[in-house]
Amino acid sequence: MITAIVLIRTSAEYLTQAAQEVADIDGVAEVYSCAGDVDLIAMVRARAHEDIADIVPGRINKVAGVLDTDTHIAFRSYSKRDTEETFSIGLES
Repeated sequence: MITAIVLIRTSAEYLTQAAQEVADIDGVAEVYSCAGDVDLIAMVRARAHEDIADIVPGRINKVAGVLDTDTHIAFRSYSKRDTEETFSIGLES
């Protein structure tokens, strides 16, 4: 499974509507509204890069109010638990 983090800028008057429309797209797992340089962050999960290409430019960029997207493909996932387990290997009492 490929995860893409999509940073989305929207026009202010379409923010809520655009967030809901993006969230309703197949392959979009979550959408977060946020402060900062972007208005929304969408977590996209797909089986192939071609699917990401269909979802982001093919669907997200066509939502009314979406001005721009910046897509980042995740290579590996880390969590606090994974890190703790890695560093505790061989330290069992």
